[in-house]
Amino acid sequence: MKSFLFAFFALCLVQGASAQTTAVTTFTDLAEAKAYAAENNQDILMVFAGSDWCKPCIQFKKDILQSSSFESQVGQKITILYLDFPARRKNKLSKEQTAHNEALAERFNKSGAFPKIILLDVEENLLASPSFKGQSANEFIDELKPSLTSDK
Repeated sequence: MKSFLFAFFALCLVQGASAQTTAVTTFTDLAEAKAYAAENNQDILMVFAGSDWCKPCIQFKKDILQSSSFESQVGQKITILYLDFPARRKNKLSKEQTAHNEALAERFNKSGAFPKIILLDVEENLLASPSFKGQSANEFIDELKPSLTSDK
């Protein structure tokens, strides 16, 4: 019985580890995203979103960021920096997170567009500013891939 349980847990760990290798890593803090991206030779996809009021933002997260196509094709090349601007009180962010997001919006999203998507390298140089127009995950990826520094 012990050997069965050991084998079962070992299999779970192996499956978990393999799933983590293709998943896109998401952060809400720029410093943490930059450190992770630098360590893993990745670019940063900064996403300004209104998770509880912006329908295109919700669609982008569901159809693109959470898609298996996105994970498998660019999951090892991109770190996500998800900057949320929720409207509902129940989804309110901490004062620190709100200030962090607003400071980045002042630098990178002065127009206040949602969703606003920006591809940066780890030095915060702008690589691309792809737009989400309801396209499929594969169409968005095709638009994004030429700008990725890890593909060059």
